[in-house]
Amino acid sequence: MAAAATTAPADQSAVAAQGVNPWLIAASVMLATFMEVLDTAIASVALPYIAGSLSATNDEATWVLTSYLVANAIILPASNWFSLRFGRKRFLMTCVFIFTVSSFACGAAPTLAFMLFARVIQGAGGGALQPLSQSILLESFPPAKRGAAMAVFAFGVVVAPVLGPTLGGWLTDTYSWRYAFYINIPVGALALYMINRFIHDPPYIKQAAKKLGAFDNIGFATLIIWTGCLQVVLDKGQEVDWFGTVWVRWAVFAFVAAFTAFVWRSWNCKYALVDLKVLKDRNFLLGSILIFMFGIGIYSTVTVLPLFYQELLGYTAFTAGLVVAPRGLGAICGMPVIGYLSNKVDPRYLLTFGFLTFGLTTLYFGSITLGVSPTTLFLPILITGFGLSFVFVPISTAAYGTLKNEQIGNASGVFNLMRNIGGSIGISIATTLLTRRSAVHQNEILDSSPGVTTPGAVQSAQHALNGFYGHANSLAPAQATLYQQLIQQASLWSFVDVFRWLSMLCFACVIIVWFFKKVKPGKGPAGAH
Repeated sequence: MAAAATTAPADQSAVAAQGVNPWLIAASVMLATFMEVLDTAIASVALPYIAGSLSATNDEATWVLTSYLVANAIILPASNWFSLRFGRKRFLMTCVFIFTVSSFACGAAPTLAFMLFARVIQGAGGGALQPLSQSILLESFPPAKRGAAMAVFAFGVVVAPVLGPTLGGWLTDTYSWRYAFYINIPVGALALYMINRFIHDPPYIKQAAKKLGAFDNIGFATLIIWTGCLQVVLDKGQEVDWFGTVWVRWAVFAFVAAFTAFVWRSWNCKYALVDLKVLKDRNFLLGSILIFMFGIGIYSTVTVLPLFYQELLGYTAFTAGLVVAPRGLGAICGMPVIGYLSNKVDPRYLLTFGFLTFGLTTLYFGSITLGVSPTTLFLPILITGFGLSFVFVPISTAAYGTLKNEQIGNASGVFNLMRNIGGSIGISIATTLLTRRSAVHQNEILDSSPGVTTPGAVQSAQHALNGFYGHANSLAPAQATLYQQLIQQASLWSFVDVFRWLSMLCFACVIIVWFFKKVKPGKGPAGAH
């Protein structure tokens, strides 16, 4: 499929970096991003421990994740306005400080209510870290080196969710769930020092406050409503049977109304909180769609594979984390390769390779059985991580390649919001499929294997258990054993369904990739803003 070519803007990286080595800037912003993404993954592993320690049910403890994600999603697209109003460096340092202090508060929380309050503050502080870090990184490197720079940024965004379950399981099993939050304190302190030392605001940031319009109260209010409603519905929908519950129907109605108002306002208002007209750029629009689908894929896989090992094979959280850790190793191995190739190979070829690799490995996961050992999936998991590194970096370089530096801050908020919402939708779809398809497969197994429920099958199981329970007491254990086997097989097939669905999603992404315009290097010297 042929695609038209477009020209990238002129190189203005020297103005943004202001004499600082851009790799020091990359290390500074990567630390903040890695800390924020890692915390989300670690907290999900620690939930059962948090519930037990704070005398809460598992359902109540899930609000620890929901409260954070809602606050995070609200601040994320609005981060550009705040950075222009207060200065990007000052705002970034404030966010890192808030995130670090609230992490200590989360670790020291005596009650669930205090924990939820601290998580909201932490989510608000962490929401701006990813878009601000990405925009600073992209502006500090010339277009020819942005692929290598994004490979460093991808270490935080792609590797952190993979390492999170392993590190979280080790901390909670060895020490306490509180250390899953305390670990952010030294990282946050180091990030604050490096940001203060190496990052400076470019001229257009310093001049923007004079031209910035009044705060868009209506846009911010609609943003709060639609992101909050969407996140709560996605997190709690399966637990309350989705549209079978009245409050879910009202929440979806509020989401649709607020989202429609937000889009209309952001498109038509001169001083909108989020400028959605950046989506007129074809490459950025396609990049946003692909990063949304990528969010669905990576977060679903990161969630589902450890669940398979824990629920069906009986692994602990730490052991399950170790088994899936090769994905992080594969991603780390892929980062230098993609950093080298990103400026030499058309991003469309790299994206095609990445999505095909991801799709084929998830399709292979669809052939798993209950007889797998800890090392059976080592190579496919490793290859999955390697393939993921060929997705995130080319998407970012292709999406931002035709935007001016002044547009990158706003675009980064939209881009990262799409990935986060995709992740939330992916996790919600995966958990719903696991539950609903398991029930379907139970009925299908019973229909196709009627002998499982016959008296003869029960008597065979009862005879096998006579030596353990005695003839008089072995009937109930025999029935329970047969039912447990039925549940295991049905759950296994539901995991297979999820993996096959993910592979189809990846193959669809391959088609979308080829609608990107090829980006030609920009001409002319770097200019001041």
